[in-house]
Amino acid sequence: MANPVPPSTNQSLPGQLAAGSVLEHLPDGIALVREDDTIIWSNGLLAAWCGKPDLRGINFFEALDRPEILGPDASPFRVAITTGRTTTATLRTAANRYYHLQAAAEAEAGTATIAVAAVRDVTHTILEQQKLAAIHQAGQKLADLAPAELADMTVEERIELLKSNILYYSKDLLQFDVVEIRLLDRQTGRLEPLLAVGMQPEAEARVLYARPEQNGVTGYVAATGRSYFCNDTTKDPLYLEGCKGAKSSLTVPLMLHDQVIGTFNVESPEPGGFSETDVRFLEIFSRDVAAALNTLELLVAEKASTAAESIEAIHGAVALPVDDILNDAVSVMERYIGHNADVVERLQRILRNARDIKQVIQKVGEQMTPSSAHAQRRQGNRHPGLVGRRILVADADEQVRAAAHALLERCGCTVETARDGTEAASMVRACGADAYDVIIADIRLPDMSGYELLIRLRELRDCVPLVLMTGFGYDPGHSIVKARQAGIDLVLFKPFRIDQLLDTIEKMLARAPALAAGAGEAGASGK
Repeated sequence: MANPVPPSTNQSLPGQLAAGSVLEHLPDGIALVREDDTIIWSNGLLAAWCGKPDLRGINFFEALDRPEILGPDASPFRVAITTGRTTTATLRTAANRYYHLQAAAEAEAGTATIAVAAVRDVTHTILEQQKLAAIHQAGQKLADLAPAELADMTVEERIELLKSNILYYSKDLLQFDVVEIRLLDRQTGRLEPLLAVGMQPEAEARVLYARPEQNGVTGYVAATGRSYFCNDTTKDPLYLEGCKGAKSSLTVPLMLHDQVIGTFNVESPEPGGFSETDVRFLEIFSRDVAAALNTLELLVAEKASTAAESIEAIHGAVALPVDDILNDAVSVMERYIGHNADVVERLQRILRNARDIKQVIQKVGEQMTPSSAHAQRRQGNRHPGLVGRRILVADADEQVRAAAHALLERCGCTVETARDGTEAASMVRACGADAYDVIIADIRLPDMSGYELLIRLRELRDCVPLVLMTGFGYDPGHSIVKARQAGIDLVLFKPFRIDQLLDTIEKMLARAPALAAGAGEAGASGK
């Protein structure tokens, strides 16, 4: 203790312990205690802890204000004396102080036996252990929600619950009144505010990046992954004012799997307002915060995936029937073009409505999926050039047509299909200004070969972005050879992988300007 320890008023020590002025200088309280718990001698430190100048003749436990014995033995001294073995116990006082007691038997001159008690103040250690356990328990509860609760909560409600839990434990358990948490955007390096309490509005709105310079303590911690303890904000060049009048700050990284995902900052109006223990506690709590945030991210991603799968299932169920409507409407419309404008107009309206059905399904899917999760889901898309492209697939196999919808629409394409060459040509003729960016056709359609389709399409448009599909079998019409001679050299060999399909479409899209230019020159020369 910081106060001077008075010397023991018991100057005579019994038996073998008579040597000892040394006992007065030990960091532990020392006492000699009879079997009935009466003190016959104590050193000055124990007397000081008990607030009495002389402990002789006083019951040991009464001297310490009758503490609770946290152990199996009601009286460690009686057990030590009667059994001859050393006993230990932890004592807790009404003032919430903790002492570790160790008692050992010691024979006096003659036949009497007493217990030597060594008492150590372990309050700081015990309270730290309790706080660590409470911090860990609090961290486990941050994102601990029952499935029924999760089902009834939106993503925004989950985020608000997590934020309120973080704030509650930061104030109630860690006793931090000024808190700021930022999350790292890995794409931009920007530290986006998640939670701020007690910070000035301009500090909350401050744009910070994970860089060791020019971005304050927060940027430094995010860039280095190391905690930063600012004892005096007025003398620290890294510190940027957050809480008005703050004199000290503590900032730790939010770590997940050894990666920084954000920062946790607390501030105090007192210089040196934080200790190494505070650093350790905040680092432990911040790991649980990072884990809770990761759990929330997974929940958001799971919701996005579930919503996307539901929309894809619905879309897959209606895609081919809608294509049938399109094909039938186009076929009927061709018969009335030039004969009955009213019928043609109505059929064109049917075409528009049929196409709108798919777009409505996709828009509903976007609304069902949280925007943050949707962006995360699209983040891995390696084919941004396919978004918004219109693709026509002509194949007699229904599974091929269904797969075209499922695979290509995930990349943001608008897909329509035809069952044969005649339907494909009709679809191309009817699309008008909304021309298909890529046309994919089997080399053996029920009514014509892939090469024959190419010739038919060239009668309808100057630039034909055609990709042919074929198996490895015999090509009786030599469509591949003829198509290559006609300038069509992009061929997909069945069965193909999804990456081969996407790469082939991208190659065709890259050639589109050259194809259009070549078609224009041919038209200008009269060829």
